[in-house]
Amino acid sequence: MWEHDGPGGWHFVSLPEACADEVAEHVGGRLSGFGSVRVEALIGATRWTTSLFPDPRRGTYLLPVKKAVRKVEGLVDGSTARVRLVVLEPSSD
Repeated sequence: MWEHDGPGGWHFVSLPEACADEVAEHVGGRLSGFGSVRVEALIGATRWTTSLFPDPRRGTYLLPVKKAVRKVEGLVDGSTARVRLVVLEPSSD
């Protein structure tokens, strides 16, 4: 887990390359705004719905981890977390 160098204190987990490739293969061309992918994420006992965001510079997807999750799961900048992701179908909105 790492903290974005900018305002807001956003924290992210960068998906390993193999996982990012699997996500990209699963969604094909069905991407939401900014190339985001809707997912259900699970870290520890905490489950939430969010989006993965592509990071072309790192060649992967980023999972934002909100403060409530970090607090409950005891995560800080530099933590390692086991993450379970389920890719959700894009909304028809």
